[in-house]
Amino acid sequence: MSSIENHTAIPERPDLIRLGLGIIGIGTSGPLIAMSAMPIVTLIFWRNLGGALFTLPFAIRDLISKDRHHRKAIALSALSGFILALHFIGFFIAMRWTTVAAGTALVALQPIFAALFVRMLGGNIPSRAWLGMGVSFVGVLMISGVDLSISWLAFKGDVAAIISAALAAVYMLLGSRAQKEIGTHSYTTICYFVCAVTALPMALVMGVEVIHFEKNEWLILLGLIAGAQILGHSMFNAALKRVSPAIVSLIVFFEVPVSTLLAIWWLDQKPPIALIPGIIVILTGCILVVLRTRPTEVMIDE
Repeated sequence: MSSIENHTAIPERPDLIRLGLGIIGIGTSGPLIAMSAMPIVTLIFWRNLGGALFTLPFAIRDLISKDRHHRKAIALSALSGFILALHFIGFFIAMRWTTVAAGTALVALQPIFAALFVRMLGGNIPSRAWLGMGVSFVGVLMISGVDLSISWLAFKGDVAAIISAALAAVYMLLGSRAQKEIGTHSYTTICYFVCAVTALPMALVMGVEVIHFEKNEWLILLGLIAGAQILGHSMFNAALKRVSPAIVSLIVFFEVPVSTLLAIWWLDQKPPIALIPGIIVILTGCILVVLRTRPTEVMIDE
């Protein structure tokens, strides 16, 4: 059995280092988004344009290929980029309307949505996985109830996070299919670029600022590109060549405590104690789902 098919094996030390760096990278995403005052669609545009330009030099060969299968994969990558833009809108809204802890925990529901979508497409979901979904649903109710008691805005942030999780699952499934035919760098270049050009017209139509920002906003943006977009994504994608997606999926859940601790440190944003049980319940349910279903070939982060 190859390492990528062994869903219980501990990754080798180099991949553990990559995954650790990836967790730190994506863990910075939520707090930095909450810290930034840049309009959401503008932030999405620059973040993804920066990511696309970074990976472009490694993707030229695939992008100029005339192979029919590559063209189909490129089309899937473009569709994935459009879905990613919608996912980011929901995720960024959640980071600003509710706490980073609650938002990241709810977005962690994406493996459950992926399992449901696989089932809708005719795939098989083991009965024990439904228990995990039920457990996570209880956690969603717990977090949403607490946020609703705090403010209507926080509750709407929870809804945005849940929608974002569903869109993340669609993005994951499209990316899984596309990367069967093209390399990771090619996929991410196309995906990020389409995500960026999807966000830009939204910014222009809405009349929000795109260029003129203070130095601090550009520094936050560079932090997002370097951390979440490049360090987080690239390290996980590199590990996925050798490590089971089930293992990566479990490790990605560490984004929640990392983001929460950074939000406390950088923003002095301490989540209400009442949220903690709900977060634990959600992550427990997600872990049950990941362990009880056959993993897809790609796992994403924020």
